[in-house]
This record gives sequence, C-alpha cells and structure tokens, in this order.
Amino acid sequence: MRALLLAVYAFLYAPIALVVLFSFNSGRSASQFDGFSFQWYGRALSNAFLIEALLNSVVIALTSATLAAVFGTMAAMGLQRLGPRTRTLFDGLLAAAIVVPGVVIGIATLVALVTLFGFVNPLIASLWPDESPPRLGLGFGSIIAAHGLFSMALVTMIVKARIAGLGRDIVEASADLYATPLTTFREVVLPQILPSILAGFLLAFTFSFDDFIIAFFVAGSNTTLPIYVFASIRRGVTPEINAVATMVLVASLLLIVVARFLLRERQPAQALGPQAP
Repeated sequence: MRALLLAVYAFLYAPIALVVLFSFNSGRSASQFDGFSFQWYGRALSNAFLIEALLNSVVIALTSATLAAVFGTMAAMGLQRLGPRTRTLFDGLLAAAIVVPGVVIGIATLVALVTLFGFVNPLIASLWPDESPPRLGLGFGSIIAAHGLFSMALVTMIVKARIAGLGRDIVEASADLYATPLTTFREVVLPQILPSILAGFLLAFTFSFDDFIIAFFVAGSNTTLPIYVFASIRRGVTPEINAVATMVLVASLLLIVVARFLLRERQPAQALGPQAP
C-alpha cells in the first residue's frame, strides 16, 4: 500500500515538477535541460500580451467570485427556509449544475447569450435616440456571468452544508434577546459561516482563473490567461509557458497558505475555575 501511495503521488506531482524544472531551462527545448537560467521568467513578465491576459483573468476571477460568494450565501440562507421536498428539488438542481460537463455549460451559455442579445439589441436600437446605439456582445460581462452562475452553485453547496450544521438554539437565543433578524445574521450567523463563505470564494476564484472551456465559448475577442496559454502551446511548448505555469502554481500555493492562515482554528479561551495548588 505504501508503494502504491508513492506511485500515485509520483504520477500526480512528477509532471508538475518537470514543468517547474524546465521553466529554468536556458535553452528552448521542452524535453532537454541545457542549463539553469531565469531568462524565460523575464520574457514572460515582459510579454505585454501575456500580462494583459493575466490581468483580464484576475479581474474576471475576482468579480465572478465576489458575485458567487454574495449570491451563493443568499441562496444557501434561502434554501434553509424551504420545505423538505422543495429543498430536495433545488439540491438536485445545484448538484446537476456542478456535474454537467464544462463544454455543455459553455455551449448552453453561448446559445442563451446570443438569443438574449438578439432580443435586447433591437429593443435598445428602437429606443435609443442616436443613430449609433450601444450593442451588447460577448466579452468580460459574458465571462463573468457564466463563471459567476456556475460558481454560485459551488458556494451555495458549501455554505448550505455549514448552515445545516448550525443549531437553531443560537438563533432562537438571539431572538429571545430581542435582536432583529439582521442583527442576528450579522452578529451570530455570519461569524459562524464566514469560513465557509471564504472557502467558497477561494474555490470560485480558482475555478474562474483556471477555466478555459467555458471562457473559450463566451469570451468573444477577449483573452484570458488559459486561452493565451492554449493558443501558445499550439505552436509548441516553450520554457516561457513553463515559467507562466510555475508562477501561477506559486501564486496558488501562496493563496492556499493565506487562506489557511485566515481560517486557522483558534482554540477558544476556556473559562476555568480556581486551580488547586
């Protein structure tokens, strides 16, 4: 079993280690290490197209993750007030949204947006006073909407599981002390579910930042980092792409460390009686 476990870990992490190793390659080969160099990191950081794609991915991920965290938390709170049968129906719909393949979500989102634009754009043109009315199209908004809707299902499932574990006694005790529902949520419920909300936000950010399939369908003329990497490796894998992957890996690890620091468990101070000498 120990050998099998080592083999599984080697299968998972050996390719990642090779990507990191060849990001320091002094040559252009992706299979032969010619020497140690940082030149590809400098080229990647000086690549204007890559930096633009990176900034696009960060803005999209932050926006969609924020929307998913807010609306996912609201949906999780609302689901707890539904009856058992209705809640089971919505739980099934949430699970279906998560397990549906990304290519299906991308195609469905593209068809829905194109249909919506075909209805809204003529309406705007008929109401707009000038000859050049604004037109809705694929771009940042469509990517944020697609990622936000999908990520909202993830956040809802995570937060709902945490809310289900909370006892009703603390909420009822807050009501007995004449606290308003808003005060109860802010002072009692929110501190209890905040780690789950943050975990859902980080998961939504990671999904949006790394997503290629859905973004490929709805990005229009905009480019995100995964789309840029995909377009680049079609011409061949270079150490510059390995350097980009390594920097993304390091950033992800730092994000995990920060999240672990924020979510670290603090033992509450116990009220102890007088100690015997």
